[in-house]
Amino acid sequence: MERTAVEMVMNASPESCFGVATDFEHYPEWLPEVQQVVVLERDTLGRPCVVAFEVGAFGRSASYILVYDFAEAPHAFSWSQREGDITYALDGAYRFDAAEEHATTVHYELSVGLRIPVPGFVRRRAEGLIIDAALRDLKTRVESLSS
Repeated sequence: MERTAVEMVMNASPESCFGVATDFEHYPEWLPEVQQVVVLERDTLGRPCVVAFEVGAFGRSASYILVYDFAEAPHAFSWSQREGDITYALDGAYRFDAAEEHATTVHYELSVGLRIPVPGFVRRRAEGLIIDAALRDLKTRVESLSS
């Protein structure tokens, strides 16, 4: 399982980027592939730490449960998959680094393990598309809320 990583500069503070990226319950409003989000557990600070997702992509639907780690919040957070129907791993991380005035460099990493056999080049291409779309959608959402 390989890790795909990308970064993008967003015209918002690191705190704003972190806030939007961790507002999982609102993902269906701005991430077209996310159909439903249910927070199953919250940590002592009220942050969603176990979250169930239903998504639709590439003509299929999938469900999975992610466990979030906020040890580096609000500069970063990570997740790992607890359960999934077509994935056995869906692990990743966001990191938010202040860039210039009112800008943040957002780093996004993702590792996907599929239960069905897929050639490596197809999997890498799909991961790249998922990450690029996720960052573009996050940028649009963050900047629309920050303006």
